[in-house]
Amino acid sequence: MGERGGAPRGRRRPEESRGGRGESPLSRRGAGDAGVQEPDDAPACPDFRCHRLQDSLLSSSSGYSNYRGILNWCVVMLVLSNARLFLENLIKYGILVDPIQVISLFLKDPYSWPSLCLVIVANVFALAALHTEKRLATGYLSERIGTVLHTINLLTILCFPALVVLAVTSITPVGAVFTLAIHTVLFLKLFSFRDVNRWCRERRRAKGLPAAHTASGVQKANGDVAPHAVSYPANLTYRDLYYFLFAPTLCYELNFPRSPRIRKRFLLRRLFEMLFFLQLLVGLIQQWMVPTIQNSMKPFRDMDYSRMIERLLKLAVPNHLIWLIFFYWFFHSSLNVIAEVMQFGDREFYRDWWNSESVTYFWQNWNIPVHKWCLRHFYKPMIKRGVGKWTAQTAVFLASAFFHEYLVSVPLKMFRLWAFMGMMVQIPLAWFVGRFLQGNYGNAAVWISLIIGQPVAVLMYVHDYYVLNYEGRQ
Repeated sequence: MGERGGAPRGRRRPEESRGGRGESPLSRRGAGDAGVQEPDDAPACPDFRCHRLQDSLLSSSSGYSNYRGILNWCVVMLVLSNARLFLENLIKYGILVDPIQVISLFLKDPYSWPSLCLVIVANVFALAALHTEKRLATGYLSERIGTVLHTINLLTILCFPALVVLAVTSITPVGAVFTLAIHTVLFLKLFSFRDVNRWCRERRRAKGLPAAHTASGVQKANGDVAPHAVSYPANLTYRDLYYFLFAPTLCYELNFPRSPRIRKRFLLRRLFEMLFFLQLLVGLIQQWMVPTIQNSMKPFRDMDYSRMIERLLKLAVPNHLIWLIFFYWFFHSSLNVIAEVMQFGDREFYRDWWNSESVTYFWQNWNIPVHKWCLRHFYKPMIKRGVGKWTAQTAVFLASAFFHEYLVSVPLKMFRLWAFMGMMVQIPLAWFVGRFLQGNYGNAAVWISLIIGQPVAVLMYVHDYYVLNYEGRQ
């Protein structure tokens, strides 16, 4: 066999000529790996080294970064601890899961469907926006009148369902949340629809392009070229509008990126995930969340702060788990199902928000459709008008805070502004984390705000709703 270190074959090293009293190949490799050079005055008899200069693995100077085993240990401990809590819950309360009860969350009277009626009425606002844009494209309406009509239509989208929810007693809070969420999405979509068509008119007037100008083709996401690209005003059709209304995006385009085909296996997997995680969400809420919230009312009434903190921490675990499952169910499973059926090519519904080292990064990456809308139709137009960046960012948080409060206070028919204040607290929190915490400390601060902040708002709203609707009747 050849010698290590590139010694010529057939030549014997000096140590080998001493009757085999030199270092073994293993000890020679250990000394070489340490990068320690033998001094000239080294003793004739080696010391058979097995040590070298090195740091402990958990020291920051070691450069070691493979903590996969520790991560697996954390997952196992998390599963075991939550399994204990779940078993304790079953022993204490029994099985509380009742899928039939979910129907009562949407309907009080089986012959009255106010939420569904409001969703159907939403088509009126969409058609009003389309016909307004058609009149603007032909020049029948001026830009000023068109702006007034669009403003009235958009305000009605938000105000009309809110007034109905507040006036109709047969509508349930869950049904009202669903209805107002549909109208909020419609508001954002039609706002984008109006802006993009206005930009098209301005560009056409600036370049002198005819109204029927068409493009030769548009590049698809998979590299194919679509033979018929739509140009303004040929996009003002019912087909184009309703494709946009059902597409998993809030930002309108004349030509969306399209996938070449519907992948049936991918679609079936996402459908299975939708059904499974939906049932899991309902079960966790009924079995875990509801009893914990009910047991939290007495400490709030008695102002027992130690018990309140204990209940808050106890609620934080199931609440955060349900939020994570909801995120996956909605942003990955549900939106991918819609995108696959409609062959919608842009599937970036979220980014790596779990690696957020600042509050700002989290809000920019956990909900990409809303972030794109805010950036395109709210933040950038304000910057172009000369508004400062900090003022524009504060305005975005204000708008987000309004919609959060709109989707909570109106269905509950009480106005406490907890959701609004919770969103506004994000502004100083973002400044503090960005200024004083970096890296893993910033990421930990983001996670703590998510795990603790949401249960606080949940308990505040549930307590106020309980006091308003039940204690007063007793």
